[in-house]
Amino acid sequence: MGGRSKERSVSIDSGKACYQAIKKIGYEVYKYDPIKNIKNNIKKINPDIVFNCLHGKYGEDGKIQKILEKLKIPYTHSGVKASEVAMDKIKSKKIFFKKKIITPNFKIIKKISDIKNKISKSKFILKPINEGSSLGVQIFPEYPTSKNFKKIKKLIKKYKILIQEPYIEGREIQTAVLGNKAIGSVEIIPKRNFYDYKAKYSLSAKTKHIIPPKIPKRLDNKIKRIALIAHKSLKCRGVTRSDFRVMPNNKIYILEINTQPGMTNLSLVPEIAQNFGLSFTELVDWMIKDASINR
Repeated sequence: MGGRSKERSVSIDSGKACYQAIKKIGYEVYKYDPIKNIKNNIKKINPDIVFNCLHGKYGEDGKIQKILEKLKIPYTHSGVKASEVAMDKIKSKKIFFKKKIITPNFKIIKKISDIKNKISKSKFILKPINEGSSLGVQIFPEYPTSKNFKKIKKLIKKYKILIQEPYIEGREIQTAVLGNKAIGSVEIIPKRNFYDYKAKYSLSAKTKHIIPPKIPKRLDNKIKRIALIAHKSLKCRGVTRSDFRVMPNNKIYILEINTQPGMTNLSLVPEIAQNFGLSFTELVDWMIKDASINR
């Protein structure tokens, strides 16, 4: 829990919640914040299983997974390659296109002139290729003003590589997969401009969660089916959460897949699992039993 990414504080919250659940189940559990000398410190702890509550870089992108593979320690969530690919929005999109999973078109943005070739007739999104929790995500009009160009330049300077996508108008649906089953979905209705970092992790943002979404059963089943296909296409394991936009004509776009979904009291996967019939403690116990080497 914790770690080096920009999502450190959320990871600590996830870690605290899971620590209490693991204690309640009856396991001996040790909190570890991997900042430096990670391999040697894990060796000293000598765990039977690592429960990975890290979010973002160094925890969700295959790096910590590589260390655990070398140490031959079973761990929760997806393996090295699946974690790396899911975290990289360009790599994951290429797989979605190959598997005919509908996802927004994109352009790679490395310099301000890359914006000039329009990707959309309406507003568009810019986001870093390998950050989670909507960090760095910005929505822009079709023709950015000079003020917006300054903002775009700052984003490029900060993140080096961005992807540009057309903004998909529609309902925001997020779906959880547990093992080989899509267990349910939630519709997100943020009070803010979109479901950004604050909307995800602040009670004051007052984001509305509707479980299950109030959509036709056939559409709900189709979204769950796509989430499971995406999970399998990237060779994910354990728990994942896929983010979708559903247009008024019911066309479904997958935006991304998360291999380390949040486990805080505001997180979506525990809520979905609760509606499915799994308490938070039961969900954590399932994840421990699912842990393995060579994921």
